Amino acid sequence: MTSEALGTRSAALSADDGTGTPGTPGPGGPAGGLVPQNRKKRPPVVSQLLLTLALLLFLAPLAWMVLSSLKSAGEIFTTPPKLFGESLLFSNYSDALDFLPFGRFMLNTAFVAVTGTVITLVTSALSAYAFARLRFRGRDSLFLVYLGTLMVPQEVVVVPMFLIMNQLGWINTFQALILPWAFTAFGTFLLRQFFLTIPKELEESARIDGAGHWRILTQIIVPIAAPAFAVLAVFTFITYWNSFLWPLIVTNDVTTTTVPLGLNLFLGQNGQAWNLLMAAATISMAPTALLVLLLQRYLVKGIALSGLGGR
Repeated sequence: MTSEALGTRSAALSADDGTGTPGTPGPGGPAGGLVPQNRKKRPPVVSQLLLTLALLLFLAPLAWMVLSSLKSAGEIFTTPPKLFGESLLFSNYSDALDFLPFGRFMLNTAFVAVTGTVITLVTSALSAYAFARLRFRGRDSLFLVYLGTLMVPQEVVVVPMFLIMNQLGWINTFQALILPWAFTAFGTFLLRQFFLTIPKELEESARIDGAGHWRILTQIIVPIAAPAFAVLAVFTFITYWNSFLWPLIVTNDVTTTTVPLGLNLFLGQNGQAWNLLMAAATISMAPTALLVLLLQRYLVKGIALSGLGGR
């Protein structure tokens, strides 16, 4: 190519002003001179409206329950329905507590839920550490079999579990409400997936300093996995608190009756007093709502980081 041709091509590229033309690369642009354009984003107002609509759909039943607990019995099923009654009857809450030993039911359920949650966290942490960090023959196959128990519905095992509880003499006892469900494959899976994301270099450094498995688990892995423990604690606590079928089978005494059974007894003895039932249901919901609010920061982080696989 002659020097005149080279000069002509250089002038043509300089006159492009960096915008680039098809087939001609522009300064800083991709090959072919095509400059990518910004994609259109969804307006934030639309996203906010969709989120607000979803929030209202979830909160509507709860709001109706709370408002119904402040009405008289005849105002709940009025036509057309009204959000508020003639007056706010906060006395419904005291009447609900006096009608049945609902305070005792709350204490029973709190004891069962707290104790069951603690045992579940301990057993799940130990088994998750074994599946995530220890090497032994058949580990992965055993873990798959362990996960397979999640596909077995509770209704299938309640009869053999009841027979076992009866043979042990645990009917109408707290250990029958707690221990059968304190060893869960879900908790093991959740914590194992989180443990796998923890760098093994931390464990190797601790071994150099003479740390054993117990010290590594309690002083290194558990503090790092606090968000995952928070998620498991909330799920387990709510499961124990809302359990109905198993307590219905193994308890028939007021001394071990839990809140779901108490609500069922309330409906059976005074089925027309829906306002008192709504008040009792609102009281029973308070502990779980408070727990979620207290652990909200850990829940968001734990849900975001759990179950992402490992090294």
